[in-house]
Amino acid sequence: MSGSISRSRGSVLVMDRALIRLASVVVLGTIMSILDTTIVNVAIETLGRDLGASLSAVQWVSTGYLLALATVIPLTGWAMERFGGRNLWMVSVALFLVGSVLCGLAWSTTSLIVFRVLQGFGGGMIMPVGQAILAQAAGPERMGRIMSVIGVPTLLGPILGPVIGGLIVDNVSWRWIFFVNIPIGVLALGLAAKLLHADAGRADAGRLDWTGLLLLSPGLAGIVFGLSETETHGGITAPIAWVPIVVGALLVALFVRHAWFADRPLIDVRLFRATGFSAAAASTFLLAGALFGGMIVLPLYYQVVRGTSALDAGLLMAPQGVGAAFAMPFAGRLTDRIGGGRVALAGLLICTLATIPFAGIQADTPYTLLAPVLVLRGIGIACAMMPAMAAAYATLSHAQVPRATSALNVLQRVGGSMGTALLAVVLQHQITSQLGVAGAAGGGGTLQRLPENVRARVADPLAAAFGNTFWWAVGMSAVALVPATVLVVSQRRERRSQALTQVESPVG
Repeated sequence: MSGSISRSRGSVLVMDRALIRLASVVVLGTIMSILDTTIVNVAIETLGRDLGASLSAVQWVSTGYLLALATVIPLTGWAMERFGGRNLWMVSVALFLVGSVLCGLAWSTTSLIVFRVLQGFGGGMIMPVGQAILAQAAGPERMGRIMSVIGVPTLLGPILGPVIGGLIVDNVSWRWIFFVNIPIGVLALGLAAKLLHADAGRADAGRLDWTGLLLLSPGLAGIVFGLSETETHGGITAPIAWVPIVVGALLVALFVRHAWFADRPLIDVRLFRATGFSAAAASTFLLAGALFGGMIVLPLYYQVVRGTSALDAGLLMAPQGVGAAFAMPFAGRLTDRIGGGRVALAGLLICTLATIPFAGIQADTPYTLLAPVLVLRGIGIACAMMPAMAAAYATLSHAQVPRATSALNVLQRVGGSMGTALLAVVLQHQITSQLGVAGAAGGGGTLQRLPENVRARVADPLAAAFGNTFWWAVGMSAVALVPATVLVVSQRRERRSQALTQVESPVG
């Protein structure tokens, strides 16, 4: 008897080690793609200067990448079933790697934008395919721990990106922002060939849903593009912002109608009929908005109000990453033990409370006060984001994971874009009301370049504008408490139902 128990424990340990190796491969690729989303933003001004392009033209280096990501994510589920997880993941990493090399060799703004789009087509699939591979390998009983692993680059990327980007731009050529991906990508490909299972995620994919693809991909691209233009064109009322958003939303609505009746839609929207999955997905969407929206406002506060460099602003954001990294393993184990709903709800409460102090931020608020609050906010985000996503996966069968992953990543991408756009527009309006139209005309970038004596005169009203904007971030976190509470209630009902079924079932 004891021998069988020890063998069982040994097999579990081996399986856990195999899962950890699998996760390490996926995380390598995910770090590479997420860092690249933020790392380039630091170099936009340098790129414009070196390539002789205007800021509006070189901004497409970032916009083109984001549009490519939004366009390709809906394909993930079908492509994974058709070609297998390992093959698709390796092709995605290889495409991202080729795009990185070409970006580093770019000779003009146009060539750089084209190569960034190519890079985005690869980068868009890396994270969802990796998530799906890990979710299928882990199973419901270990979903929390495995999602906490994949969550590390998601939460640390926006913090480390500006730091790494600043170091590269300050010390070497901007081309190394792209060349730095080469060793990581080559290592990830080598490990994937050895450790990923060839048939992971492979299933009967059926014919590609061309109607769904032609509706959803342009629709998402339109929404993401419109939202990205709100900051640079004075808000959502600008035609270049609201027209793509409206057209995109219409296309997405038509996709939902099509997918509801289609036999094998690109994304199975019928999954949202389950209360648990819908609540977890809504929490993920709102959390992405609160997370990425806050990640753009606070670094701007450091740069605009306090006059720090992009590198220093990234370093000042590091305590949030420290808090997230510290809490992630505990959040994963708790999720597997008591369910993702309760952990996500507790994390949201912490995140909301830890955001409130920033609503009272001033021009001279001590960094020693902001740092511990950021640590607490990082703990809250870690306890909310990945447990909510783990709760969504826990409601799925093995076969539903690939296409559900596409849905969750679409929601996370759009939620992040909406949160960023909303807080950027609110910040512009707040600066306008505090300083007048002339003070806000150029946005945050212009204010960063104000002479020190001018900044000193406007620092207090600027700080008030940022503080008022953070109230919106508090509100976004608080709204996410609603679906998180529904998720807790749904999981409690499910546990009671399972307990009653076990009691009533006859004992053989």
